[in-house]
Amino acid sequence: MAKTSMINRETKRKKLAKQFASKREALKKVIANPDASYEDKMDASTKLQKMPRDSSPARQMSRCALTGRPQGVYSKFGLGRNKLREATMRGDVPGLRKASW
Repeated sequence: MAKTSMINRETKRKKLAKQFASKREALKKVIANPDASYEDKMDASTKLQKMPRDSSPARQMSRCALTGRPQGVYSKFGLGRNKLREATMRGDVPGLRKASW
């Protein structure tokens, strides 16, 4: 089981990313707009840099839904490799079974 503080940190990052998503998108559009003036682009870039770092969706890490493990997480299932294997052996994941050849 992951530390509770780490899981809470990820929850905070998700909340911040959702809160600032529209503002970040608007600033990025200004930066990418070829018709915008240089001063507008620099102003938007500065505002984007002054936003909280954790508001960027790139800082979010996928975690296992059961244990909170940050590595070895299959995004299709939302589970870590260990818990996915256990669920597969129990037959909880439809269409997935252990390979044998």
